[in-house]
Amino acid sequence: MAQTDFIFTSESVSEGHPDKICDQVSDAILDAHFDGDTQSRVACETLVTTDFICVAGEITSKHHVDYEKIARQVCSDIGYTHDDIGFNAATAKVDVRVHEQSPDISQGVTEGAGKYEQQGAGDQGLMFGFAINETPELMPLPISLSHKLVQYLAELRHNGTLKDILPDSKSQVSVEYRNGKPHRVDTVVISTQHRDNLTMEQLEELVVENVVKKIIPAEFLNNTRYLINPTGKFVVGGPHGDCGLTGRKIIVDTYGGYGRHGGGAFSGKDPSKVDRSAAYMARYAAKNVVAAGLAERCELQLSYAIGYPEPVSVHVDTFGTGKVSEEEISKRLRANFDFTPSGIVRTLQLLDTNRRYRETAAYGHFGREGNTFTWERTDKADALKS
Repeated sequence: MAQTDFIFTSESVSEGHPDKICDQVSDAILDAHFDGDTQSRVACETLVTTDFICVAGEITSKHHVDYEKIARQVCSDIGYTHDDIGFNAATAKVDVRVHEQSPDISQGVTEGAGKYEQQGAGDQGLMFGFAINETPELMPLPISLSHKLVQYLAELRHNGTLKDILPDSKSQVSVEYRNGKPHRVDTVVISTQHRDNLTMEQLEELVVENVVKKIIPAEFLNNTRYLINPTGKFVVGGPHGDCGLTGRKIIVDTYGGYGRHGGGAFSGKDPSKVDRSAAYMARYAAKNVVAAGLAERCELQLSYAIGYPEPVSVHVDTFGTGKVSEEEISKRLRANFDFTPSGIVRTLQLLDTNRRYRETAAYGHFGREGNTFTWERTDKADALKS
């Protein structure tokens, strides 16, 4: 029997976290290529450290992109515009090491070019999608709150409300569950880079009063412990404090550890890479299962072989909360969703130039609103009820 009383913790990081800087640069480069050529093949990695940015990867595109200009612009937008914090978008050295995609991979993901007539998967691997009915967006509460805390902290930094807060920050929320449902927030951890003129007492009051109590509903703040900058000081941060890399925050990007992860990162990859696109499709399917009332929680696993057009497996787990059998849910999913790579791209409109993949690269890929997040729609719920 599953445990029903427990404490579960998830974390998030801000747009100014070194790894998230890299995710945003990589996705901004993907967006720029798609602006001129939606058939671009992009696998872009970024590294940042003290006053240095490296952009590398495999990119095949008909559209020329100024990688250095994009990297500097993203870092400037985030707020890295000061010489005194060890990383300035305007003066950092930028190194670009990009070459074309392997032709062996290209033929497998180009329709009609490989062993099979249809577009094949861009890689082998497994992807998970998850949904649960404990928040309006059908996301686990711990990761939902963690994202909202650092997102609001960044908003207050950008609008000048918190002038002494700097871009790099992390949050962590521990939720106490009783009878399997969220009961209260046990602990909130926020570590945020700041200017040296703030005392820890001032910082704690600013963060708790202006961020935590504005984001977390009062009914959950019952005997809650606050740990604000628990090391005592966080002045050296951003890429000067830690090296950042694309794709290192895969649990932050998904379900905060509440649902499983197949291991593949998302940012910097075009939709032919099923690491990204199939994870979006799995979320779309799982969310519609929960929205249809077929289960209180649902996890869907998809798996693929490189160059092969159909998923190797489709597995549903409702953790004992299903209103119908998992076999029946799987049957309905297969009848209503096209899990081939080309079907995923078409269904979720992943080549639509109105979307901005950069939007996904901070504060999570799931549980979001807007034109980019087509996988958050619940337009298949009625069909799944049938």
